[in-house]
Amino acid sequence: MKLFFKIIILSFLTTSGCKLQQNEKNEINTNAPKAEFTEFDLGESDLSTLKNVVNDYESLFTIEQLEKLTLLIREYEKKTSNQIAIVSIKSIGKYTDFSQFAIDLSNYNGVGQKEKNNGLTIVFSKTLKKIRISTGVGTEQVLTDEICEEVIEKTIIPEFKKGEYYLGIEKGITELMTKWE
Repeated sequence: MKLFFKIIILSFLTTSGCKLQQNEKNEINTNAPKAEFTEFDLGESDLSTLKNVVNDYESLFTIEQLEKLTLLIREYEKKTSNQIAIVSIKSIGKYTDFSQFAIDLSNYNGVGQKEKNNGLTIVFSKTLKKIRISTGVGTEQVLTDEICEEVIEKTIIPEFKKGEYYLGIEKGITELMTKWE
């Protein structure tokens, strides 16, 4: 009888020990190194996939400012069907030409309706001190390169020089929207 109890206790300890080891294997190791990516580390391209109409990779805007810009852009799109994207970035990856990067980023993300080609993307970098407005072919018929350059030089850059990135973008977008209608 003692032998019977010893066998039962031994088998109980063996099976509960296996379950304990199995549970330990399923737990996530929190000491494992964490992967950190920039917006350009993923994929074969140096171009990020834009998730919103305002993509602030440099964290220059407050939450309230992001919401205001998003609302302004969404309301304009509902009214006109024209699409606008704003992107602040720290790096252009392997690109050497900021303007080409802005054009490729806009095309890669399909800003604007394909049949109307009515997109506009403002890409800027506080870190690199660069800005570019990229327009679709349909948009460029109204908002020429000259108009976009004028908005950059006379409206956006003066605010950027004061450190007012939100104000520069908001004034620039508003002016472009007025001229685009």
